[in-house]
Amino acid sequence: MHTYKLPTKQHDLDFHKPIERWDEALPLGNGLTGCLVWGNGAPLCLSLDRGDLWDTRLVPEVRDAGFTYRQLAELVRAGDQQQITRRFSDFFSEYPNPTKLPAGRIEFHGGAAESMTSQLHLREAMAEVNWQADEVSYRIETFLHAENGFGYIRLSDSEAQNKLQFKLRAPAYSDSSHLSHDSLALLGYPDADYGRAEGLYWFIQRTSHELEYAIVAAERNTSDRTTEWVYVVASNHDGDDWLEIAKSKAAAAVISGFDAALASHLSWWERYWQKSEITIPDSEMEKQWYLTNYLFGSCSRKGAPPMPLQGVWTADEGKLPPWKGDYHHDLNTELSYWHYLKANHLEEGESFLDFLWDLRPAAREFAQSYYESEGINLPSVMTIDGKPLGGWPMYSLSPTNQIWLCHAFDQHWLYTGDRVFLETKAYVYLKETALCMLDLLVRGEDGMLQLPISSSPEIHDDSLASWLTPNSNYDVALLRYLFTRLTQMSEFLGMAEERNRWSAIAETLPELAIDGSGFMLSPDERLLESHRHFSHAMAIYPLQTVLYSGSAAEKKVIDDTIAHLEELGKGMWVGYSFAWMATLYTRQGNGEAARYHLQQFWQHLCSPNGFHLNGDFRRTGLTQFHYRPFTLEGNMAAADALQEMLLQTNGGIIRPFAAVPREWLEKGAEFRRFRGEMGILISAKAAKGRLEHVHLQAEQGGVFLLENRFDTGKLTVERNGVVVVMECSIGGVCPILLEAGEHCTVRGGSK
Repeated sequence: MHTYKLPTKQHDLDFHKPIERWDEALPLGNGLTGCLVWGNGAPLCLSLDRGDLWDTRLVPEVRDAGFTYRQLAELVRAGDQQQITRRFSDFFSEYPNPTKLPAGRIEFHGGAAESMTSQLHLREAMAEVNWQADEVSYRIETFLHAENGFGYIRLSDSEAQNKLQFKLRAPAYSDSSHLSHDSLALLGYPDADYGRAEGLYWFIQRTSHELEYAIVAAERNTSDRTTEWVYVVASNHDGDDWLEIAKSKAAAAVISGFDAALASHLSWWERYWQKSEITIPDSEMEKQWYLTNYLFGSCSRKGAPPMPLQGVWTADEGKLPPWKGDYHHDLNTELSYWHYLKANHLEEGESFLDFLWDLRPAAREFAQSYYESEGINLPSVMTIDGKPLGGWPMYSLSPTNQIWLCHAFDQHWLYTGDRVFLETKAYVYLKETALCMLDLLVRGEDGMLQLPISSSPEIHDDSLASWLTPNSNYDVALLRYLFTRLTQMSEFLGMAEERNRWSAIAETLPELAIDGSGFMLSPDERLLESHRHFSHAMAIYPLQTVLYSGSAAEKKVIDDTIAHLEELGKGMWVGYSFAWMATLYTRQGNGEAARYHLQQFWQHLCSPNGFHLNGDFRRTGLTQFHYRPFTLEGNMAAADALQEMLLQTNGGIIRPFAAVPREWLEKGAEFRRFRGEMGILISAKAAKGRLEHVHLQAEQGGVFLLENRFDTGKLTVERNGVVVVMECSIGGVCPILLEAGEHCTVRGGSK
């Protein structure tokens, strides 16, 4: 009988004073809708968001005939920084649109709290706020239903019913009293129209383009002690008569009631939590892993848009969201979807792949208009519909960032072993990307292929120095990865002619630039200062084309690269840098350094509610960035690093507890149902300084390679009640054949 470890109270968020900021709020979400619960009771705010609320109006500059890669390359060669900035970058900050939009608020106006507690119950995905003001006690419970799209609120207390006022509030689109460069009022929208009928409240927000949306809430007094509300964020994306349908459905949902909806909501989350689990002696790190998986399940769902920078929690402070809440492909979207495969949350992660796949027409159009090429390529800073926002062009318009998106398709194939997905999606997406690259690559004087212009996110910021001598290691690593993986995929699929084509191209790509500092930025430049983005080290992670277990030269370059990053220091790092660095340390098997950097990340660069705020906002001296713009990629990258400490499966070799502190092995550590390559689910336990067992469950049949990390060369493999003894040297690789659906348990020793 299966037993599952579900989140408990120790994993919950628990606050004992009012939450004063939206980016420290209790977060709720169901993939499409988000809610942030915060405030002191005067009011208590539920800040709402919906993932597809976007102002997608493009600015004139991106429609200009000169908005092309060829024109950019000419300006770079001419050294005309002024024109580069004017024609490709400035408009990102000059215009408020395109941008992600907030939905608005629900507010409860009672008394300002004299005492207040706020809890986010992870297992139930439900927020609870209790406060007392003017001798009146208030208790609000609320959740966003995991499946039906509605939010539910319950107020329990007869006296509070008479004191608490319910209000809807639209965003400050028309408030021009405090205009700044990032005010929502710059969008030029009209005032919202408010309405009320028997038991119903709503506002409808019209915009300066085709979008209209509304928040609709239904109210019901269920007894003399309890009032319930049901709300929904609706829009004209929902079809004809969308507003009247939302009102009707909300009215019906509030009659069905809070408790009835809660039961099905809890069932969804219980299934979600059963996908994977960990137990480690560091309780704070364990809590952060569960919290991050909660955030992921809340803001990424199949059938809904994938998470942009802030997921479903757009800023609620009268301003445009940080970086307009867009989709950044020079790191942010990719890191946001690093961890889900190993955590075994396939459906939720497929939101990103479905999104990219459905945007292939937009990617093909952009490849034609901007790159003047075949194939597909998306802007690296883009809207929900795949259009460019602008920004520093060396990164917002880098062609090889598209290859980093390919990596998401490749990883999904590797971790599922789904041949149909490989043949119909992963291979197709990589091939169509390669067609664009082939139109851009030119022969250098040495006969090797290179890009006309090259860069490395986000080295040298927005300056002429950012254009590195082709090819940067970032570009080389991605190009070599793309054509090598296409070679391997086509060989696996039995496409001999295509295999030969891709292999020939891979052989004409230059090697990565290396010196005594490890990986360089480009053939004639090494990293000379602390920097937030480890783009030069892509081959180490996430691409893993250079392996610590490979040759002595590979091991040395990884060691040298990490040592050089240590020498340069953390002064110019942001939050995700710590998470990425932790993962680099896991390549060395250095669990102590990985743990330390994750602790620094969670302690100093995350809000009390877990949100990654990028900067050292408490000014502890950890980095020179003291701002606090909320983005999610650091959270997911940190979870990935912790998982890489517990289990590594690169190259098809299963390595349990490959990079954990010795203390964890002594005190006991366990993970269950982590996903490895080719559709294998892996569980393992260590205690008293040694590996106790590894359990393998195969979704796809095959031979699975387990590195012997036991303390003996004699192993037992138990399957179907039969125990077989195998000889395998310590540190050697033990092949285990499993049929689809079969499982086994491997232990050290002959008993």
